[in-house]
Amino acid sequence: MKTNVGPNPLDRARFPVDPWRLVETSYSPEDVGLTETIFSVANGYLGMRGTPEEGRPTYAHGTFINGFHETWPIRHAENAYGFAKTGQTIVNAPDAKIMKIYVDDEPLTFGTSDLEEYERVLDFRAGVLRRHLVWRTPSGKRVAIESTRMVSMTQRHLSIQTLEITMLSGSAPIVISSQLLNRQDGKDEYHVPSAALGEGMDPRKASAFDSRVLLPQLSFADEEQMTLGYRCANSGMTIAVSAAHQIDTPDPVETIVRAEDDLAKAVFRVDATEGSTLRMQKTVAYHTSRGVPVRELADRCGRTLDRANRLGVSHFEQDQRTWYDEFWAAADVEVGPPVEPADGSSAGDISAVQQAIRFNLFSLAQATARTDGLGVPAKGVTGSGYEGHYFWDTECYVVPFLCYTQPEVARNVMHARSVMLPAARQRAREMAAEGALFAWRTINGQEASAYYAAGTAQVHIDADIAFALMKYVYATGDTAYLVREGVDILVETSRMWADLGFWRHNGEPSFHIHGVTGPDEYTTVVNNNLFTNVMARYNLEKAVETIELLRTDYPREYEQVMGRMSLSTEEVEEWGRCAAAMHIPYDAGLGIHPQDDNFLDREVWDLPNTPDAVRPLLLHYHPLVIYRFQVLKQTDVVLALFQQGNRFTPAEKRADFEYYDPITTGDSTLSAVVQSIMAAEVGYQDAALRYFYDALYVDLHNMHGNTVDGMHIASTGGVWGGLAFGFGGMRDYDGNLSFDPRLPTQWGSLSFRVQWRSTRMKVTVTASRIDFTVEDTPGEEFDVPVSVRGEHFVVTKGSAVSVPLADQGPRIGTSLDAEPHGGTRQDGSQITATVPTPIPPEVYEEEHVEHAMVPHEGRHTTDSTS
Repeated sequence: MKTNVGPNPLDRARFPVDPWRLVETSYSPEDVGLTETIFSVANGYLGMRGTPEEGRPTYAHGTFINGFHETWPIRHAENAYGFAKTGQTIVNAPDAKIMKIYVDDEPLTFGTSDLEEYERVLDFRAGVLRRHLVWRTPSGKRVAIESTRMVSMTQRHLSIQTLEITMLSGSAPIVISSQLLNRQDGKDEYHVPSAALGEGMDPRKASAFDSRVLLPQLSFADEEQMTLGYRCANSGMTIAVSAAHQIDTPDPVETIVRAEDDLAKAVFRVDATEGSTLRMQKTVAYHTSRGVPVRELADRCGRTLDRANRLGVSHFEQDQRTWYDEFWAAADVEVGPPVEPADGSSAGDISAVQQAIRFNLFSLAQATARTDGLGVPAKGVTGSGYEGHYFWDTECYVVPFLCYTQPEVARNVMHARSVMLPAARQRAREMAAEGALFAWRTINGQEASAYYAAGTAQVHIDADIAFALMKYVYATGDTAYLVREGVDILVETSRMWADLGFWRHNGEPSFHIHGVTGPDEYTTVVNNNLFTNVMARYNLEKAVETIELLRTDYPREYEQVMGRMSLSTEEVEEWGRCAAAMHIPYDAGLGIHPQDDNFLDREVWDLPNTPDAVRPLLLHYHPLVIYRFQVLKQTDVVLALFQQGNRFTPAEKRADFEYYDPITTGDSTLSAVVQSIMAAEVGYQDAALRYFYDALYVDLHNMHGNTVDGMHIASTGGVWGGLAFGFGGMRDYDGNLSFDPRLPTQWGSLSFRVQWRSTRMKVTVTASRIDFTVEDTPGEEFDVPVSVRGEHFVVTKGSAVSVPLADQGPRIGTSLDAEPHGGTRQDGSQITATVPTPIPPEVYEEEHVEHAMVPHEGRHTTDSTS
């Protein structure tokens, strides 16, 4: 949704600016769902929402394990052949965060307990969530409570929690009830009723199960360890979770343990004396499988805990810090204030921006680092939104960040797609196509999109995966992976395109692809979607190039591929012809690329006169209403301009951007980052910065109202892209690294890192120059060839390259026009702009309705406040 949040929208009395930490200084019951998400700790495999240890109050208790899911039959109101049959939903794993605290038999409860001091800190460098409290009990005793929570980056199955309770004044009995609790099938007695899950219709949320999911297989507890184990009722996946405790206090301790099917607990009773400190360490291990018996998983948990307790908390805290030191050395992005503040900007604003950038990068680390051959869910492992599914978001928004900063993780993510190739082949057969068609949304590789028009029809996912694959290969030089594993993806996706499309012979032969949906889900099942065709062309071209590479440089592997894939030279040549003749829609009258063959036949949705109360549109209008208009959920053509920018001229990019930007709602978090990148490139630099801030604060400021369901991981990847590709001006077309910076006037400098092959290079942009410095060569030393605005350089170790810049690119006025464009179609008819009616009167004032009902002629102007 289009807003203007600016560089520093948070309540800084509550969330003070800190460049390396997210700090909360006071508790509020009004936004528990939001803070649970943004204070999550995770490693890509295991994620724990930032719910209080005491378990109350909460929006949604959540512990999630990447890929651990239940299946269920999709019941279509009207079924048809090939519709997705089996839904997949991430399971809320047994909750191990719970450590309820009682002093003088009084529970610590947020919102009602008297807290003299409160601070919660998510430390980006240490990778630890810390909390500090001073609690005045009803009897007037003062208790200091310090807690930490960490999900290990080096031991993906391990989490560690610590708790310290100090009696500052008075003596009192203390009880700590440490638990493992199956919340998936149980009732959360402490949730916030006003924020209960499932209220209203929102397709972005996960659906609820109507029967038991986790079938008990194992439950036991003793003073050394407690364990719960389950098997998912339908998917058959298994899980075991175990916890062990170490307690240190000068006062006597009594321990009571108990285990049931859905609850295991260890209760510690201490008669604490004034001034004494009770310290407790809780180590937790999670292991999951597609079907390994729970008993074996429990044994694995035991080995994980034995190792953790032998090495100690301090060992893993140091490991965690070391891991994040290495991450930040490769991934940090720094912005600096201008020498003379411009446009009212301040050093405080820059500090706020710096904090938000690092929060987004930290979230990327937490979502991807230990996926270890799994995909990256749209919400990471911070919530159940989108049911834990993998989408194309990963390939287009997250993998580029990984390629240039964490290449080993990028490789793991691509491997996950290779593992899904058999399921993609089967899906292609169901869709009467050759080759492979990857599932639009999935966990296990099977299609889980029940609404095919905005799901399965988005076949561009095949080309997106091929795009990410080549991005990885070019950035790393890992042709061995391409030859061994990646080539199969290129071959099977190219077969799908060659079969799905068809030839038209009207003069010059042309290749067309019909009946698809592009990235814009407000326009579905169309002919010749530009993004799809442009990306399919790239997919086909890279398949041809790769086969030729094998033929010339890897003859043995070439023969193996040709035999294994039953591939002929004639088939490869056909792919080349399809790519060369790919139909790319263009309207000479308006001078733009239509989003599809019939896009311009529709009238324009008048977004400036659409009230905020009916945004996002998908929650307030029937899909068919939306489909009748020129209105975009997210960038489509503009995304193609970015990803395949070397295939469009500067004039085409500007014309397309100016046409589509005013009709893009931004209802998707995937949109603002791409709008920012292309606004910067074509010259709308103020708009580029506004869009960037909208993306930067998607989750921190809850820009789309659904951060309660988890982080928007693609958007966090896009934030890095907005910095490197947008303001840094970096492009990588066919393995050629180039730069054309667009530093905002409000910033004094921008620095980011790029790993190219085996060399990590620091890029620093200021108003007058761009500098390149080699920081590290973790592998074989490699000189980095770069070009800056067409001039070529080589960056070598020990020799920095500094290139003067005459400017920061074109500047077209100050902003874009918010009004949607009109214009005349090739048939002479006029495009008009309206708002669909009727709109509920409670959300649309009479004068707005009167204005919106009058169509106005479109204008081609250049001012926008989006």
